[in-house]
Amino acid sequence: MFNRLAMVLPNLFTMGNLLCGIFSITSNMNGYLRLAAVLIFVAAFLDLLDGRIARRLKVNSELGVGLDSLADIISFGVAPILLFYTLTSHTWLTSFAFMLYPAMGALRLARFNARPTIGYFIGVPITFAGLIMASMGIFFYSNPYITIALALLMVSPIKVKKL
Repeated sequence: MFNRLAMVLPNLFTMGNLLCGIFSITSNMNGYLRLAAVLIFVAAFLDLLDGRIARRLKVNSELGVGLDSLADIISFGVAPILLFYTLTSHTWLTSFAFMLYPAMGALRLARFNARPTIGYFIGVPITFAGLIMASMGIFFYSNPYITIALALLMVSPIKVKKL
């Protein structure tokens, strides 16, 4: 019984991350922009815990890694960019940022899954980029140049130490 619970527990935190991303999107759609931003922060907290719990219990799995990436693209790729798009006036530049950010986030996650690193990330983690976007959203601020820079930093060759 304990072994079964230990295998499922990290994935429950990952599902919480995913649900926070979904609730962020629906909050945004209903005009609750600050709540949408705060839910991205809650998703990041759950994302931090899922990996730590899996490593502590020694129950890392391919399923968990894949589920984590799917949750991350929703919570830190789609939810933040929808918040950005809601807050900004629509121009060709904001449309470009709207397409680039989640695409580079997905590429960054796929690259990490294909070639995992130990002790560091290559490129800014999508969680960090999503938190910057959510921070701007809390203050009802959006900037396409920052969004484009974050998108490019996610796929850059910069090494970032893991927490």
